Amino acid sequence: MISRKHLGFNLSIIAIPWLSLFFIGKHSIRRYSLAGIFIIIFEIINHLYGHQRKWWRFYDKKDSFIKDELPFSIGPYMPLSMWLLKSSYGNFKKFLLLNIVVDGIFAFFFIDVLKRLKIVSLNRLNHFQFFIYLHYKAYLLYGVQYLFEKAKKWS
Repeated sequence: MISRKHLGFNLSIIAIPWLSLFFIGKHSIRRYSLAGIFIIIFEIINHLYGHQRKWWRFYDKKDSFIKDELPFSIGPYMPLSMWLLKSSYGNFKKFLLLNIVVDGIFAFFFIDVLKRLKIVSLNRLNHFQFFIYLHYKAYLLYGVQYLFEKAKKWS
């Protein structure tokens, strides 16, 4: 059974990032959504692998990918990826710096907040390993967007 605190958290990490897309603009949504969809699918696969390897532990009694990891995949990943691409695409150094900051905040600070709230904690990963787990996908995201932009120019 999911606790009220966990349910409220899940709803907020899904709703708030997606509501932020009202401010990004239609052009940016069209331009960056394919890379965002790709990163969601890739992240779901990563979460399934991490769930299987028990890299983290959710505090609710019954383990469930749908109530535990899936909200993290469908909530912040695509909107945040689109915002990062919008604010820095074309400047790879800026893109990497923004990703390092965002991934670092999540891996080193926010995960501890979630642990104190008894939602999730790291189990078989330390903070630095979790940071690498989050950050390596930034290169993939930028590469996918680059390929989409290149394919768009060819057509």
